[in-house]
Amino acid sequence: MIKKDDIKNNIDNPELLEKLYQEDRKAFSQAFFKIYDEIAENDIATFWKTRLEFTQQKEERVTVRKNDLFVVLLTYLVTAVLIKSPQIFGLNVIGDFFYIKNVGLIVFFGLSMYVFLTKKKLNLSHVLISLLVFAGSAVYVNLLPSNVMNDSIMLVYLHLPLMLWCLYGLVYINFDVKDVARRIDYIQYMGDLAILYAIIALVGGILTAVTLGLFDAIGLNIEQFYFEYIIPIGAVCAPIVATFIIKKLPFIKNQLAPIIAKVFSPLVLLTLIIYLSSILITGKNLYHDRDFLIVFNLLLLGVMAIIVFSLSETAKGEKQKFNEIILFILTILTLVVDLIALSAILYRLREFGFTPNRTAVLGSNLLIFVNLVLILIDLIKVNFKGRKISKVEIIIARYLPVYMIWTVIVVFGFPLIFGLQ
Repeated sequence: MIKKDDIKNNIDNPELLEKLYQEDRKAFSQAFFKIYDEIAENDIATFWKTRLEFTQQKEERVTVRKNDLFVVLLTYLVTAVLIKSPQIFGLNVIGDFFYIKNVGLIVFFGLSMYVFLTKKKLNLSHVLISLLVFAGSAVYVNLLPSNVMNDSIMLVYLHLPLMLWCLYGLVYINFDVKDVARRIDYIQYMGDLAILYAIIALVGGILTAVTLGLFDAIGLNIEQFYFEYIIPIGAVCAPIVATFIIKKLPFIKNQLAPIIAKVFSPLVLLTLIIYLSSILITGKNLYHDRDFLIVFNLLLLGVMAIIVFSLSETAKGEKQKFNEIILFILTILTLVVDLIALSAILYRLREFGFTPNRTAVLGSNLLIFVNLVLILIDLIKVNFKGRKISKVEIIIARYLPVYMIWTVIVVFGFPLIFGLQ
């Protein structure tokens, strides 16, 4: 892995810089732009900045080849067949349990398949490991009783997609667990994917309304077919299309992501302030209102995701003092939200005892609390000691395995600890 010091200490050695660049162009470019402000007065640094920016612009004018479209269509087709397999193969399923159990598996299997097929060099051991995890997870989750809806099983359904998200992360970074920079790249990719998926969903919603209206106008009712086939297939295949856009048409997401990060962070901060103030005014009691506590925790997860994504996007560009202050305040408020949620959970544990749901929420909130504290410590250094915000990304990237371990515990441990009945 190319480090920033490798470039900084050898800025006057053009031969060594060229060697480093040829070894890993992407890593070199990322490291260079993170330290450019420190070496901007150097003529060689100016030359490299011009060269790298020109290369980036050239890479953004990507030509989509027939092979690229074939891979997308093949992955799309496989994912579509998997999501509709009960209808295609006449499988006997109970209600919506097939989708509850398998939608996460199918989405991340499709994404992993696409990433593997687009790699220049395929590592068979990585493919086998991934297939074993997907196959094992599919057998495990589908063997769980479909006529029982207890808390342990529901937690498996909720946490299995998160565990597979971690597996997909390994696929995406080519199983290079030691390279923190690649984990950061995965976080940035997931932020871009979320944005593009939301846009695709919005466009799909408009297209659905127009299509149904047009067919209804000529006396054809295709609503049942559309909602039974087109929408489910589109929903699980949209991440593949979004990934294709990110990889092959980067100029699209490069225009969207920074704008959304800059707009969303202040809006979320304002919303959080108003929301917390409203709780105080209305006197809403989290300690006795279970449903409100659930909503509160969902809010916490959503804000946490915004913080991580905004940090990732802010770290890409030059120093942005306003964004850094917004993220600092937002992190403090989110910590307050987490502490309130933790106090409510501990109160309910003391009053009503341990259950799978309360244990899972407690564990998740504790993990988020520790992560937020680590982020806040680094943001204090960023805002008051001049530290680069890119350092915060490293903290987030290093903490990802902790979440992965927790999802594995919930998926495989909770049914054993709390039982299936």
